[in-house]
Amino acid sequence: MPNGAYPLVRRTAQRFRGWGGVAAMAVACGLTASLTLLPLAHGGDAAAVPGTHGGAGIGTGVQIKADTCEKPWASLTPSSADGPSIEAIKQRGKLVVGVDQSSYRWGYRNPETRALEGFDIELARAVAKDILGSEDAVIFRAIPTNQRIAALDSGKVDLVVRTMTINCKRIQQVAFSTAYFQAGQQVLAPKLAKDITGYDTSLKGKRVCTAEGSTAYEALEENSFGALFKDEGDGTKDDKDLLTVPNQLDCLARLQMGEVDAVVTDNALAAGQAAQDPAVELKGRPFTTEFYGVAAKLGNDDLVRRVNQVLVRYRQGPWQRAYKDWLEKDLPGITGPPPPLYK
Repeated sequence: MPNGAYPLVRRTAQRFRGWGGVAAMAVACGLTASLTLLPLAHGGDAAAVPGTHGGAGIGTGVQIKADTCEKPWASLTPSSADGPSIEAIKQRGKLVVGVDQSSYRWGYRNPETRALEGFDIELARAVAKDILGSEDAVIFRAIPTNQRIAALDSGKVDLVVRTMTINCKRIQQVAFSTAYFQAGQQVLAPKLAKDITGYDTSLKGKRVCTAEGSTAYEALEENSFGALFKDEGDGTKDDKDLLTVPNQLDCLARLQMGEVDAVVTDNALAAGQAAQDPAVELKGRPFTTEFYGVAAKLGNDDLVRRVNQVLVRYRQGPWQRAYKDWLEKDLPGITGPPPPLYK
């Protein structure tokens, strides 16, 4: 966690039991961030950020049939044309984007400046700059993991840029851009937990935390290896949100306080959490291949096409700069974004 956290955070950290000062500080910062879910108006610094996962750029998209879910990350062809969704945003003068404010390196509050920063924040600014001419013409709304789709459906946000995995289930609920990052599900656990080796039978009987509505939770539903991952009364008013939490970072807090034994989440997010707390580490290898996309409300095709046009340019330089600034230290060796697929 960056230096300069507020005194309240430091006082809170002293009260936590766990693995020491660093771990406690991460808990305090995480809980402070994840509980402050308020609409936020924010201008920004320089916005652009692209790169290439094999030379992706103009004209490199691969066409696939629209009636298949074999590759759900295929999206609409890029276009700069204005449509009803774009016109509404221009009339408003602001792009409203749902983001995270507690995922270190992706979308989080700098405790010194209170500004939202991270890889996803940079991308959202780039879209605002393209549509409205200014990277500051954006309103960020912090939304929990389990409210991403609802925020789009209700019109509270125009887009969600929040490490959101594209899959067959979700493309029935929202419209995605082409993929801008590749990740995979992995296990996060204390370094001292030598008996946990990854997403395997070593999880049997272990308390495993996931975020509600996440692909990690769905993976455990399919194969839990005997892990305990559902709260008693899950999905009811008696749900105590111990194992299934609204925000993924809450799982790190549970882990640090000894309330759970492991976390299953995207390795991209877990790497940021391991950077916050050196007492935890990724176990085993990623057991899925997943792609993040920018999400829009179903039917807002002109907005999706415009985001895809932004991503065409973003892959040609800004992506690499954002990766170097925010992710390379914790996720080294990534050469660029996945190439676009169009349908």
